[in-house]
Amino acid sequence: MAGRYVALGSSMAAGPGIMPRALGSPRLAGRSARNYPHRVAERKGYQLVDVTYTGATTAHVLSDPQNAAPPQIDTLDGSEELVTVTIGGNDVGYVPFLMAAALPRVLRTLPVVGRGLVELLDVHNREAALTGIGDSLRMVGERVRDRAPRARVLFVDYLSLLPPEGSPAPPYTTAEAATGRRIAAQLAAATAEAAHATGCEIVRASTASTDHHAWSARPWTVQPAIPWPWRPAPLHPNEDGMTAVADLVVTVLDAASND
Repeated sequence: MAGRYVALGSSMAAGPGIMPRALGSPRLAGRSARNYPHRVAERKGYQLVDVTYTGATTAHVLSDPQNAAPPQIDTLDGSEELVTVTIGGNDVGYVPFLMAAALPRVLRTLPVVGRGLVELLDVHNREAALTGIGDSLRMVGERVRDRAPRARVLFVDYLSLLPPEGSPAPPYTTAEAATGRRIAAQLAAATAEAAHATGCEIVRASTASTDHHAWSARPWTVQPAIPWPWRPAPLHPNEDGMTAVADLVVTVLDAASND
């Protein structure tokens, strides 16, 4: 039996809408019993403590409670053999930007809702958020290494949502899709840099999923749409995506164990 495994992160690790919900998890967490942490734990025999939570930011990992949940890092007790971290997208407004851009454009003219949408869609706001994400991710890596000194710590970046440049991604305009791709690329780069700078490892789900974006023939993520209960959330991983990420994590774990 392998040891303790703690999964930290946001909805891209939690798997909102992928049924069934993790037993005993808060409904607002959107935590699936079939997300990649659960699949990795099943395959490798780890004792999983999954504290991933939809909407989490790096601050929710490090210091801030989220609803009734304490900061995620408080779960670490030093006995861990494995920690995975999937975080950062909410800090930079990645999925919120894509969600806002997919809504009917008339909503942007409404007094209250429109103001919030315009702020989310402002490219300068997104660029400003990206300038600080590297430091935030490095802080996550440093704090996790400090709290779990025996563990292998794997940063697992985000699955690709958008198709490559030149491919249509309705309902997004060319400019909106380009902004989304730029946010994703900079977030992936910052995640890899943080992993390397803090002695952690990187699992490049973003690169592995290039041909499995939400508009592809075999998608690992879901296109923007109206969210329905008991279905994978729009602009998030589907079950195939979670399986693929688990495969990537297990491959990294097995490669080191065979060295």
